[in-house]
Amino acid sequence: MTNLLEVKNLTVKFPTRDTVFEAVRGLSFSLGRERLGIVGESGSGKSITGRAILRLIRKPGIVEADRIALEGKNLLTLSEKEMREVRGHRISMIMQDPKFSLNPVMKIGDQICEAYRLHTRASRSEARKKTLAMLEAVLIRDPERVFKSYPHEMSGGMGQRIMIAMMLIPDPKILIADEPTSALDVTVQKEVLEIMDKLVRERGMGLIFISHDLNVVSAFCDRVLIMYSGRIVETCRADQLHNATHPYTVGLLNSMPRLEHPVDYLEVLKRDDSWDTMPSVGGTLETEIIT
Repeated sequence: MTNLLEVKNLTVKFPTRDTVFEAVRGLSFSLGRERLGIVGESGSGKSITGRAILRLIRKPGIVEADRIALEGKNLLTLSEKEMREVRGHRISMIMQDPKFSLNPVMKIGDQICEAYRLHTRASRSEARKKTLAMLEAVLIRDPERVFKSYPHEMSGGMGQRIMIAMMLIPDPKILIADEPTSALDVTVQKEVLEIMDKLVRERGMGLIFISHDLNVVSAFCDRVLIMYSGRIVETCRADQLHNATHPYTVGLLNSMPRLEHPVDYLEVLKRDDSWDTMPSVGGTLETEIIT
């Protein structure tokens, strides 16, 4: 099966006063029409990876890679004008908190219409009709009211649904979701995941799901990449995550509470300097793409 996205040897660096910090180090993976989870603790390089794919790392940040290809086309060779055609239209990204992604002084409907018209050149009436349909698709009960509302009038769960609608309305090939459910309660989290799953499957998209929640990723995704200190240390099928062998992944799993295996004290992750150089486990990163 043809890959939608191919990333080879991605490195992201940030110069400091004394040295150069490598936030992402030699990352390589591919994405098909699947749900790919990227998991790791805060600071492991997950979000930076998503932004680097879209070339959203600004100076003094330095992005280097052998290849970042969308359906065979290397994004590194595109001009900034050409990248603006890619962002949103072919690859969309849902940021972690909709409060910081939505314009607080612009009505929700106008923002979504703007995202749609930017890439399709549709008329105002066409954009309005498409926007209302998209709000219905993400299970918003009163799309007319939401269309005329401001972001501060929405709850966290509604805000995430609005962001999903805005990112999917241009019909992208790939959706990057950066911690889209971290601020939501469990019931709303389940609803948002079901919406994303339904839309991704219906449209035949590829999804990169960035999270620190192993339980959510193992239940929702097809494949999982485990990141530690800017590197992928393990890759496996999501339903086989409990069989992970890298000591970092095992440590993360053991630090999680389990109803079926109650313990008096949860394990504390014990780090080892060798993890920074230990080869990744779980086979090559170009593993079988799950359809």
